[in-house]
Amino acid sequence: MAVRITTLSENTAQLGFLGEWGLSILVETESTKVLLDTGMSISAVHNADLMGIDLSTIDGIVLSHAHGDHTGGLQEVLRRVRKEVQVIAHPDIWVPKYVMFGEMKRYVGIPFTRENLESFGVCFNLTSKPFKISDDIMTTGEIEMTTDYEAIDDRLCVKKGDKMVPDPLADDLALIIRTREGLALITGCAHRGIINTVRHVQKLTGREYINTILGGTHLMVASPERVQKTAKELKELGLQRLGVSHCTGFQASAALAKEFGEVFFLNNAGTQINLE
Repeated sequence: MAVRITTLSENTAQLGFLGEWGLSILVETESTKVLLDTGMSISAVHNADLMGIDLSTIDGIVLSHAHGDHTGGLQEVLRRVRKEVQVIAHPDIWVPKYVMFGEMKRYVGIPFTRENLESFGVCFNLTSKPFKISDDIMTTGEIEMTTDYEAIDDRLCVKKGDKMVPDPLADDLALIIRTREGLALITGCAHRGIINTVRHVQKLTGREYINTILGGTHLMVASPERVQKTAKELKELGLQRLGVSHCTGFQASAALAKEFGEVFFLNNAGTQINLE
């Protein structure tokens, strides 16, 4: 089964494409076309046009979590879709989300109301459980946190009543694609930890071989010790491809590039890979 994975939006871009803080990755199999996240605004649609990719026929949109840099392009994408489209996400996507800078807070959640998006013909499928999209594509559902060194960025909060409390990022999820080469794991930010995500996938699939990891890892705020431990555990997987994006950060990207050599690449806007 041939699988094509195209990064439509990312902080950086290949020559001729638009870079924008955020992420959007299109997964196409022989029978299914699924978009993971939509970027912050226009970049996913703009870059799809440049690549000759028709977004009007997508079968579903998966939201890796509710942050605006992954959901802000929803309206632009939905304007292209010619049919009712399913949006798969965790129920917590509608919890108001903020980032704290000392005593100051900034809203970073979905920049649209549910009613606004439903007016485009969206059908929300909100579940904390893994969801099978097709025979070859499924979501992880809510990711269990099991490592002793991966923690959620403590600047991220949610509003509960009149108080700001730490955001558990229960809505953080990823995509699993089954190919003949092994599993491909596509992440949005991996706020709950990239190793926690890997372990969760192994538990879900009976420890099937993970061949490819693409997407954000949120290592930009990680300590050197955490980056080192992460690299060690990822190395043990025997990956054939490690393409990091978005919130990985320069230092962590450099450390992973040194560790993985030719297996490593920067997965930016305009990147397209084919799996068998």
